[in-house]
Amino acid sequence: MEFETLLLEFSSLIFAFLAALAAGFVNAIAGGGTLISFPVLTFIGLPPVIANVTNTLGLLPGYLGGVFSQRHHFKEQRQRLWKILPVSIAGGVGGGLLLLNNSESSFRTLIPYLILLAALLLAVQTPVKKMLEKRRGKSYSKKAANVWLFVFVFLAAVYGGYFGAGLGVMLMAILGLAMSDSLTKLNVLKQAISLSVNLSAAIYFIFSAQVQWLFVIIMMVGAVSGGLLGGKLADKIRPEILRWVIVVIGVAVAVVYFVK
Repeated sequence: MEFETLLLEFSSLIFAFLAALAAGFVNAIAGGGTLISFPVLTFIGLPPVIANVTNTLGLLPGYLGGVFSQRHHFKEQRQRLWKILPVSIAGGVGGGLLLLNNSESSFRTLIPYLILLAALLLAVQTPVKKMLEKRRGKSYSKKAANVWLFVFVFLAAVYGGYFGAGLGVMLMAILGLAMSDSLTKLNVLKQAISLSVNLSAAIYFIFSAQVQWLFVIIMMVGAVSGGLLGGKLADKIRPEILRWVIVVIGVAVAVVYFVK
């Protein structure tokens, strides 16, 4: 009986590692890795809230890698970052508070809707980029844009701290509608905000009793490995095809949750 229990635990860790590996790989090329890793964690038996908290911590190194890879661009955006980061950190902590103070059954009910929302955000990623390209260079009312920017970044950060999948697309849309910068400069801000949201939520989660640390460590290794692999193969894989595969997986997973 003890052997069967150990075998079950070992197989669960293998599944978690493979899920994080796939999530890191997908995030490096197209985004949407949470749509793979989170359902796998619930499939192997982790309660939804614990699975979500563990997933956030396990995939965190991927955000760190994204920020580090664009560190040379941060100098241009330093002033904006100092203004936006407090809002995004507050939103990330707020989302974490909502998650941990919400009942397990309530979060379980929301799961298919959250996954569908994430799949939808991933599906519209290309149209959003094209829309932002068309709007680039247009003039904005600076004061009004700043107000709406802070409001919507905060709301997006709350969503990111609560669940997180699709946060990057949401942030790109918000930043692009409020600013007239190039997509490269907007992406720098997006990476920094995504990191701050997930890091602030993760720090809050650390002090909860909801973290499965062995899974977190295994997933961190998987996420970093997947990210490195994705970076090497990025030129050989069409992001658009991979993105739609993840969208289909997300919709299928949501349907499974609805049926359950």
